[in-house]
Amino acid sequence: MEALKEKIVQEGKVLSDIVLKVDSFLNHQIDPQLMREVGEEFASRFKDTGVTKILSIESSGIAPAVMTGLILDVPVVFARKRKSVTLSDNLYTASVYSYTKNETNDIAVSIDYLHSDDTVLIIDDFLANGQALLGLLRIVEQAGASTAGAGIVIEKGFQPGGNLIREGGIRVESLATISSLKNGKVEFLEEVVAR
Repeated sequence: MEALKEKIVQEGKVLSDIVLKVDSFLNHQIDPQLMREVGEEFASRFKDTGVTKILSIESSGIAPAVMTGLILDVPVVFARKRKSVTLSDNLYTASVYSYTKNETNDIAVSIDYLHSDDTVLIIDDFLANGQALLGLLRIVEQAGASTAGAGIVIEKGFQPGGNLIREGGIRVESLATISSLKNGKVEFLEEVVAR
C-alpha cells in the first residue's frame, strides 16, 4: 500500500535496527484518512472470507480494526490489556509478551462477544515476533470460532513473527513489510526483491 509506505518513510522514526516509531499517524496520533484507506484495503483483501467479527488488541490496533469493520459492516472486538471491574468474569484470556515494552500482559475478551459460529479477522498495527497475534489466535480458539486471517498494518519481515504465524496455517496480509531498519533507513521487502 503505497500511501502507507510513503507515510512510514516521511514520518516514521527509526530508533534502532528493530524499532520503528510511527506515533505521528498510527500509535499515538491517528491519521483518519490513512486509516480509512487501510480499512478499505483490508476489507478488499478479506471480503470473500465470511468475516462476522474483527478482533484486535488495545490500543494501537483499534483504529485500523474499526475502519475495516466499518467497511465490512461487522462488529469490532478488542482484547483488553488491563483489568476492569466491568470485565472480570466469563472471559477468554491469553498471556502476551511484549518485546518492545519488556512485559507480559494478560489480555481478555468477554465470552459475550465471540462465539463458535463467528469467522474472525484479526487486525493489528505491527507484526514482529508474533506474540500479540498468537495471543489473539488463542482467544479465537477458546471461543471455538474460525479465523479468516490476520491483517497487519506494518510487518517487520526481518523478525520471526510472520513466518511463525504463516507456518501455523494462518493467512497473513501485511500492508507494508519492512525488510530492514539498519543504518536508520526503512527498506521494504518489495525493494529488496526487485534488486
